[in-house]
Amino acid sequence: MGFARACSVALVGVDGVVVEVQADLEPGVATFSLVGLPDKTLVESRDRVRAAVVNSGAAWPQKKLTVGLSPASVPKSGAGFDLAVAAAVLGAAEVVDPKVIADLVLIGELGLDGRVRPVRGILPAVLAAAEAGYRQVVVPQQCAAEAVLVPDVSVLGVRSLRQLIAVLTEGEVPEEEPPDPSGRPDPMLAGLVVPGAGLGTGVARDGDGRDFPDLADVAGQHAARRALEVAAAGGHHLFLSGPPGAGKTMMAERIPWIMPPLTRQDSLEVTAVHSVAGILPPGEPLVARPPYCAPHHSATMQSLVGGGAGVARPGAVSLAHRGVLFLDEAAEFSTKALDALRQPLEAGHVVIARAAGVVRLPARFLMVLAANPCPCGRHTLHGTGCDCPASVIRRYQARLSGPLLDRVDLRVEVEPVTRSDLLGRGGRGEATAVVAARVREARDRAAARLDGTPWRLNAEVPGHELRTRWPAAPGAMAQAERDLERGLLTARGLDRVLRVAWTVADLRSRDRPDALDVAVALELRTGIARGATAHLDAAS
Repeated sequence: MGFARACSVALVGVDGVVVEVQADLEPGVATFSLVGLPDKTLVESRDRVRAAVVNSGAAWPQKKLTVGLSPASVPKSGAGFDLAVAAAVLGAAEVVDPKVIADLVLIGELGLDGRVRPVRGILPAVLAAAEAGYRQVVVPQQCAAEAVLVPDVSVLGVRSLRQLIAVLTEGEVPEEEPPDPSGRPDPMLAGLVVPGAGLGTGVARDGDGRDFPDLADVAGQHAARRALEVAAAGGHHLFLSGPPGAGKTMMAERIPWIMPPLTRQDSLEVTAVHSVAGILPPGEPLVARPPYCAPHHSATMQSLVGGGAGVARPGAVSLAHRGVLFLDEAAEFSTKALDALRQPLEAGHVVIARAAGVVRLPARFLMVLAANPCPCGRHTLHGTGCDCPASVIRRYQARLSGPLLDRVDLRVEVEPVTRSDLLGRGGRGEATAVVAARVREARDRAAARLDGTPWRLNAEVPGHELRTRWPAAPGAMAQAERDLERGLLTARGLDRVLRVAWTVADLRSRDRPDALDVAVALELRTGIARGATAHLDAAS
């Protein structure tokens, strides 16, 4: 009779639970039982592990073998338990010392030939192991760069089960064949990236030899460019409404580049989500720039907020965490899908309940909506003959519900591009680097003011805290309070006006918002011209 245990990690969303893999050998008919709430992929590990052990030169124990995954109440899925199961079996068979693997966390899939294949979710799995107090992990060599991002954890990357056995028995570590030198992609990395799982996700990267989108390429659109700067500086949601070809998509694509690079903690959060979703590019273990996610308007509610069969998977709101979620042709999205965004917009996370369990996924993103004013897109143009009846226009615009738009801080009417703007006669706008520098300074001011609180951006601060701890200048909110009484603003809208006013003040390097800052915020909120923008340009 032999017994040994090793450890692995079960992922529930982007949170991990350390699982103890126990192997027990008893005299009897040679069988292999796997218990502990495994899914179909994990049940099949019995065949993978047996073939990998034999093809690695070790003898398979001809006894009754039972492998238990504890705690048994936690759902376990995926092939990442293979390495831990193999180590536990070898420990029970005394091929390796059971004491050596008792506190070792092993994550990886085994091929039938004994090679260790990389799996998704290495970073959140190692983070969970570190939080549970484990300090030694074994991962596939291709994922070692992702695992070493976690501090205070010793990482061993192996390419095969033979190498792991040699390390555990203090033998000579065999050399494995390197990847194909012909330049073809490593087939072992195929399981890391899931085709079609990105939902239009793009991760901005520095130093890759490509030119990033420049805000100077946008012709005209001075009001919209100002709104982009305010949105990036304070994390405010933005709605761009205007005719086709005015540059709404072009401007949205440039927002991640005027946002500051991610902090270390934010990078780890974003990388963990992308790793679980299978969209983390191989060879780039850490996401450094804010992500950009632009799902098609045919996207379902599950693809936006997360879900799927079994354990819920990250949706577009989580893939855009700490970045930009761009919904082009927003009025064409399903009403149910759009209204499902209301909760993550307020909470910064999404909670999904399924039969397999409850998953909490991060979803702190900057939402940008873009829509035409009517089905033909020519309603706001003069002399172009919009053919849409008034009832059709009302129904089209009503697809964006009032409660959803009430959570959008900035609403901008994008004007058609004029010939002088398109030909550059009006002069080029500011470049991305210039605007990004102002955004960074504004964020630094907000961060210094909010130091010691759970918030970092103006858009995250609750209204009660703003009104009591960081009020505007005396009398500055008078016009906004009158709009509240007239029904032009809701109570939520009044709080959001104050948030935007703080961001405008930060961009102007002022200690607190004055009447001009509030007037600009009101213009951006209601779309009603109050002359504040002209005064702000003159003051600048």
